[in-house]
Amino acid sequence: MQATWFRQRRFARRFVITCLHFLVAAGLSISGQAAFARAAELSGYAKPVIEQFLLAQTSGLPGKVSIRIDTPMSGALPACDALEPFLPNGARLWGRVSVGLRCNGGNSGDAVTPSWIRYIPVYIAVVANYYVAAHPINAGDTLSAADIEVRQGDLSALPRGVITNPQQVAGMIASNRIALGAPLRLELLRGASVIQQGQNVKVQSQGSGFVVSTEGRAMTNAAAGVTIQVKTPTGQMLSGVARADGSVELPN
Repeated sequence: MQATWFRQRRFARRFVITCLHFLVAAGLSISGQAAFARAAELSGYAKPVIEQFLLAQTSGLPGKVSIRIDTPMSGALPACDALEPFLPNGARLWGRVSVGLRCNGGNSGDAVTPSWIRYIPVYIAVVANYYVAAHPINAGDTLSAADIEVRQGDLSALPRGVITNPQQVAGMIASNRIALGAPLRLELLRGASVIQQGQNVKVQSQGSGFVVSTEGRAMTNAAAGVTIQVKTPTGQMLSGVARADGSVELPN
């Protein structure tokens, strides 16, 4: 009697394990198929329209651009004779992007094409040169060509503001410590000051056929292109833009 009970228990355990294996395998298969479906590239009439639109939009980016257009989760696109691609507000032109497609509808013979909007998942890779720290850089250090090294990679996988032009670095000052090999980013650098706090500066205002100038005292340090306040001898506060020559230009 006891031997029979053990055999039944062993059989039940094997049955449960077999069922679990089957369910796990089925689940993996289903999830794998779903992942494959999500990753399937778009085909049909809309693909070249999106490609041409994105190639025009990314023509000014550095490096080599490659575009992958996937089928949306909603499935194949309805027929349309007048497709209009667009980018949602705030969309950046690399990495994972949703490109909008608008069908304006209309008549085609005896058939009427309804209007619709779909969003197409796209991945835009931008392989280009970018620059990293050739050695640890301390806050306050002024950078030169000896402080940077070139790398190549997909800019979409790097932080925003990564530097792709070495001329962006020359003469800039590190705002924070930058580790060896870390990508250089614009937000980690600031321009060298061309005006020092308390310095007497020339203030100019230019217009059509005239130039008016005065002098004042700089209230803060400023790099070229940065807005600065200047106090005139009469006590008036003026706001202008610091120039590379150390003068300040007032807005028109």
